[in-house]
Formats: sequence, C-alpha cells, structure tokens
Amino acid sequence: MPAFKYIARSKTGERLEGTIDAADKRAALLQLERSGHVPVSVAESGTADTPAPAKASGKKISFLEWRSSRKRRMKLREVLLFTRELSDLLASGMKVGNALHTLSKRETSQAHNEIIATLRDDIMQGASFSDALAKWPGTFSTLYISMVKAGEASGQLAEVLERLCKHFERVQEAREKVMMALIYPAIVLSMGSVTMVFSMIFVVPRFSAIFAELGSTLPLPTLILIKTSRVLVKYGWAIAIGLVALIILIRRALKTERGRRWWHRQQLKIPLVRNIITANAYAHFARTLGTLLANGVQVLQALAIVEDTVGNVVIAGEIRAARSRVTDGATISRPLAEGKVFPPLLTDMLAVGEESGDMSTALVHIANRYDNDLDRSVKIFTSVLEPVMILVMAILVGFVAVSMLLAVFDLTSGLKVK
Repeated sequence: MPAFKYIARSKTGERLEGTIDAADKRAALLQLERSGHVPVSVAESGTADTPAPAKASGKKISFLEWRSSRKRRMKLREVLLFTRELSDLLASGMKVGNALHTLSKRETSQAHNEIIATLRDDIMQGASFSDALAKWPGTFSTLYISMVKAGEASGQLAEVLERLCKHFERVQEAREKVMMALIYPAIVLSMGSVTMVFSMIFVVPRFSAIFAELGSTLPLPTLILIKTSRVLVKYGWAIAIGLVALIILIRRALKTERGRRWWHRQQLKIPLVRNIITANAYAHFARTLGTLLANGVQVLQALAIVEDTVGNVVIAGEIRAARSRVTDGATISRPLAEGKVFPPLLTDMLAVGEESGDMSTALVHIANRYDNDLDRSVKIFTSVLEPVMILVMAILVGFVAVSMLLAVFDLTSGLKVK
C-alpha cells in the first residue's frame, strides 16, 4: 500500500506533518478528515508536494494574481449562498478553516470552487479571513470585507455574516423590483420595433409596387411612408451598423468619469425615474451605513464604504463632501443637509438618531421608509410607462395602416369617378 506525505491542521490550528498509508490520495484525505484534521496538501511519498496555495496576506499580491482574481468572480446569488452556509457552520461551533474546507468539497461553479479553496488555503497558512477575502475584490466588496474584519475583531463573525446575508437579500430584492418594472415595457418596445421593421421591409414595398402600376397620385402620409421604406430597404445595413457603432460609443462614453457623472445627473432629473433612483440610493445608503455602524465600524470609514457602494456618482460625491466636513467623527446629519442632495426628512431622522445615541435604529427606520418609497415609485413607473409604450406603438403602427388605407381609398374613389 503506497504511503502519502501530508500537511494538515489540527482543530486548534496546529500544523501537522507526517505520512499515512492509503490505497490512493482520496483515501488518504478521508483518513485525515476522519481523524479530525484539515488537509492542506497530500502527495504520494517520493513525489513532489502539491503546489503551495495562495500567498498569505502579509505578502504582496502579484499582478497576475490580481488580474486572475478580477477575472474569476462569484455571482451575487453565489456569494449570498456561500455567506449563508458559512454563517450556519460557524454558528454551529465550527472553525473558519474547517467550515471553508467543508464548503470547498461541494461541486458548484468553477469560480466558486476555486475561490473557496483559495480562501481555505489562505486560512490554513495563517491569514485572517478578511485578508483572504481581500484577494478577490471582484467577488467580495469593500463593505463585505470591512464587516468581516469588524466581526473578527469582536469575535462575532457568525452574527456579522448573518447580517450580511440580510443586507444582500434586501439589495437583491430592490434590484429585482427595478428589473421587473422594466421587463414588460422592454417586451412591448421590442415586439413593436420588430413589427415596424417587418412592415417597412416586406409589406410597404408590395403596396408601393401596386400603387406605382396604377399611376395615381398618393397622399402625403403614404409618400412619406414609401420613401422611408425605400431608404430602410436600400440602406438598412448601414443604418444597423451605425446604430451598433453609436451604442458602443455611448457605452464607452458612459464608462468614463465625465460620462458617468453626466448620465447619473440626468437620471436625477428625469420624472418618475428620478424617484426610483433616489429612493433606491437613500435606502441603500441608510441600510449599508446602519449595518456598518452596528458592527463597530467607525463613522468616517463607514461613509467611505457607503460612498463606493451607493451606485450614483452624484450622491456618492455628496457623501464624499459630507465626509470631508465631518470633524468630530460622529455628527453627519448636518454635513449631509448642507449639500442639498439628501432630502430634509432623511437628515432630520438621522439627526434624531444622533441625539438619542442610537443611529443604527434610526438608519433602519430610514431604510424602511425609502424601501416603501421605492415600491410605490416602481408601481407608479410601471402604471405610467405601460400605457405610454402601448400608445407610442399604436401611433407608429396606426400611421402605417392609415397611410396605406388613405392610398387605397383614393384609388377606389378614382376608379368610381371614372
């Protein structure tokens, strides 16, 4: 029976090395797990050890490692599931390294498996959980890492992870509300556009050929429709290329700092859309700030984290300006009110929390208040947008139908006169 050299960690975190007899590598791993140890590396005696895991947090991350961590990332639902399961395992008394080792054995997506295995290896090498998470900025946000660090300092990591789960569930719920509000208008717009293009390319040319054979004078709407159809048939490929190029240019422009700022500023001016954007941003601001403060994160650091996660550049800029005006590290309602971006209701409720010494509870009430505003704004948006979209499509399709009918009526009336 072959022998395997192993490196493992005991339940207390002590490093263990030795050899073990087993039929194969899998059997050796099972023996180590049954003995209560967490395997770090197992290799057959006489062969090279398995490659070392990711570097500990005390060393700098190379550019290739950073680029790799940015490329591979877990989806929000995967992060939420991972956080929930890790919280449950820690609450049952399991250590972080053992819990990560348990989760790493579950086969899910490739990115999920690789990230969890790397986190486990970093923990086994002595890195803190928050430092291990920081190597994957594409998956774990600054908010996530800061709260984990606060949980490690307070010894309440399981509770912090539970709060993170609730926070991300609310964020996901708000995001789904906005997406659901856009599904029906998008379907109506897409189907209407397809109908219009089909009519202009295949239907109108047939009628125009008939009208040309009859040689009658056509009404102005019919002439406009026929000329538009001819341009679309003849230069449709160029128009399509131009539209694609325009979309690409707009997307690139909106990714720049100046473009994002302009677009986010316009979002705050568009009726109906403005209410959804602001309600979502204010609810996210209050919920994130309250979660951070409840876990012992300092006010200035919490504001910096919220600034990076609020989603709107204009509102984020106001938070940055308010953070620079905060002098005592505690009072933030007055600096926020001075910027004239945050509504008086929010700053007044925040001031009440500061006076009572219970800002976390006040921020929870603020988040609930603007969550309700978000629900109401989404309902109003969908109630108004659906009939508007239907009306626009009806006007376009109706113009095509009426233009054709006007020409037919003129032709038939001319035949009767003759």
